[in-house]
Amino acid sequence: MQQANLGLVGGGTVGGGVFQAIQRNGALVASRLGVRLAVAKVAVRDLAKARAVKVPAAQLTTDWQSVVNDPGVDIVVELMGGTTTARSVVLQALKLGKPVVTANKALLSAHGEELFAAAERAGTNLYYEASVAGGIPIIKVLREGLIGNRITRLYGIVNGTCNYILTRMKREGADFSAVLADAQRLGYAEAEPSLDVDGHDAAHKIGILASLAHGFWVNPKDVHVEGIRDITQQDIQFAGQLGYTIKLLGVVKQAEAVGRAATKANAKITAEKARIQVSVYPCLVPNSHVLASVNDVFNAVYVRGDIVGDTLYYGRGAGQDATASAVLSDLADAALDLKFGTKHRIPPFVPHERAGAVVSMAGVTSRYYVRLAVLDRPGVFAKIAAILARAKIGISSIMQPEGHEGAVVPVILMIHDAPNAAMQKALAQIAQLEVVKGAPVMIRVESFE
Repeated sequence: MQQANLGLVGGGTVGGGVFQAIQRNGALVASRLGVRLAVAKVAVRDLAKARAVKVPAAQLTTDWQSVVNDPGVDIVVELMGGTTTARSVVLQALKLGKPVVTANKALLSAHGEELFAAAERAGTNLYYEASVAGGIPIIKVLREGLIGNRITRLYGIVNGTCNYILTRMKREGADFSAVLADAQRLGYAEAEPSLDVDGHDAAHKIGILASLAHGFWVNPKDVHVEGIRDITQQDIQFAGQLGYTIKLLGVVKQAEAVGRAATKANAKITAEKARIQVSVYPCLVPNSHVLASVNDVFNAVYVRGDIVGDTLYYGRGAGQDATASAVLSDLADAALDLKFGTKHRIPPFVPHERAGAVVSMAGVTSRYYVRLAVLDRPGVFAKIAAILARAKIGISSIMQPEGHEGAVVPVILMIHDAPNAAMQKALAQIAQLEVVKGAPVMIRVESFE
């Protein structure tokens, strides 16, 4: 049986998981592929570090170059994370004509175009299924399964840490800070959690999905990002009373309405270009929608194609085993491509819509939930409504929740579709009213239309 020798760069949680998965199911993979996967070397930072997964000392090294440059290594697997040394690892392997498998979403987000171009020049391939949504095969879905569809909508719950925190806040009535501390204790959140809770990890992933879905590489600087730090227990409660659940969503939309509004907000975008919204933000999701039921650390990606209609992909979005499963999928593709000499059978990325552009968030139209803290006196609603009316923003409903007594009380406004820029400007004016105490809270509402 033909054998593909693997060089793993990174022996941490994911690297150990991949090594363990090959030991566990290597024979199964070989029987399905006709190619045996064998780990030749593993590069790690510290040989003395205790590891949950035992790797024979003879296979370990601290020199990643010796792994990549070894002529006996057929496939390089980059699992070290980061965007500096990891970039060097991938570029060197590709330069040598070796296929590379990576789980590094930050690397792809920052340097994807450069790496794909290097793979094309070398006549080899770069595989990255594990970079987005863990064990959910969403990269294959967009590159292969839905290749005959124009993707008109894509929504993703792609950060398990945020989903876990929001789930527990809703389920237990707990505050953000308390749940975050518990998530850190349980290992669901990092000691420095900003990459997750401020939305940046989700932005890396949703940018990759947007690029694949629309055929031009999305610059991470163009992705609008908001996190969940400012979501309060009060907002969770009021959203529930209105029939919604708050989720951190990655949103990719291509629609005429978005395009027209964005063209006015961003003169650089012309009518001929494919215009898409690429954003990450907390969102009110109707309880009747399937994404409202995606809880704890699970991920889900909801994709609408113009031919297939609505599809949903659900599973564990992170963790040792889920990520290892995705890496094994890529290793299977790489091994088969080597076996049959089809190194570029499925290119890592095809820029088929080079004129595409990400719209400015200022022109994106949404519905909104707004929470205000106001003085409990007559005439307050009239002053707020007057500002919204001048901005041509309609109110669909007003709720003053019962059980909140005192000089200052909460008021909830549900707002009809309005451009983001107009909404922000109106809220800034409302915040200046003498009867409004504290900054207004605005959360977008998604109808999935």
